[in-house]
Amino acid sequence: MAHNDVVSVTIVTYNSGRFIKRCLESVLAQRYQPKEIIIVDNASNDGTIDILEQFEDRCQVYYNNENIGFAAAQNQAIRLSSGDWVLTLNPDVLLLPNFIQALVDAGQFDAKIGAVCGKLLTMTSHFEIPEKPVVDSTGIYFNPMLRHLDRGSQEVDNGHYLQYEYVFGATAAAALYRRGMIDDIALDGEFFDSDFFVYREDADVAWRAQLMGWKCLYAPYARGYHVRKVLPGNRRALPPEINMHSVKNRFLMRIKNISPDLYRRNWFSITTRDLMVVMCCLLWEHSSLRAFWFLGRNLPGVLAKRRRIQATRRVDDQYMASWFQYAPVSKQAPKKMARMLSRSETAKT
Repeated sequence: MAHNDVVSVTIVTYNSGRFIKRCLESVLAQRYQPKEIIIVDNASNDGTIDILEQFEDRCQVYYNNENIGFAAAQNQAIRLSSGDWVLTLNPDVLLLPNFIQALVDAGQFDAKIGAVCGKLLTMTSHFEIPEKPVVDSTGIYFNPMLRHLDRGSQEVDNGHYLQYEYVFGATAAAALYRRGMIDDIALDGEFFDSDFFVYREDADVAWRAQLMGWKCLYAPYARGYHVRKVLPGNRRALPPEINMHSVKNRFLMRIKNISPDLYRRNWFSITTRDLMVVMCCLLWEHSSLRAFWFLGRNLPGVLAKRRRIQATRRVDDQYMASWFQYAPVSKQAPKKMARMLSRSETAKT
């Protein structure tokens, strides 16, 4: 497909020395060359900076004096970028050569597509690809307990997820965002909410984008690999700081985005999950109790964000409720789109 769009790639590193070199090599080997690659390092101390210095002739690299968090550092990189599209990328992602091209082609079909995601498969922390491919993510979805999960996560990839589909949102590990959407849904110049620091910030963006009427398209021919560290069930293996942010951000996201109608429809599931989270913090995960202190201290500012989001929402309650199901929800893309994009991909192979 012919196009005039340009893509900025934004990457945040923090002690990413194990991954960043091969990640950048895969970006530089893309058939669709990005306009710019912007890297923000959050005060790494593991040798990441030594590696980044080797790429300063091909990338724009900025070094922060402290770790300001993934969300704030991504906002920093996005503000420095100038592309019509922004590809947020984790340093532990490896892209196949046609990844960016496939996302951009798909995103051009409809001006209301604000985000595009591809098929991410799992790989080990040594960038080793399993003999049997396993799905990492084909977009994110929410269930009635307000848990956000990756569609297809940990399923053996048997060649499924081959259809163009609208999904709730994209994992920011490798998500292409339209500049128009970024500007439209940003609050006080922030696309990702810096209060989140790390974790769930992409689900918050997806929810806000849906409220504003933007679509997220899954493009099956955009493929890459991801080292997934945070999975349901491995909470005890994660650092206490990550678990604290996980608890905090669950409630931050809900306070800002949920409507009374959506809460009414799912109140039992939401309340059950909330009680489980609170009891876990009280009985075992005491370090996560700081999440509630943060929420209490910052509640006026969070409520102010909520008022602005809810006052400008463009979709009705029925539409939003349709996305919150226990089985992953996706909505078929127009057949015309699928035919055009599939023919385009076939012609390239």
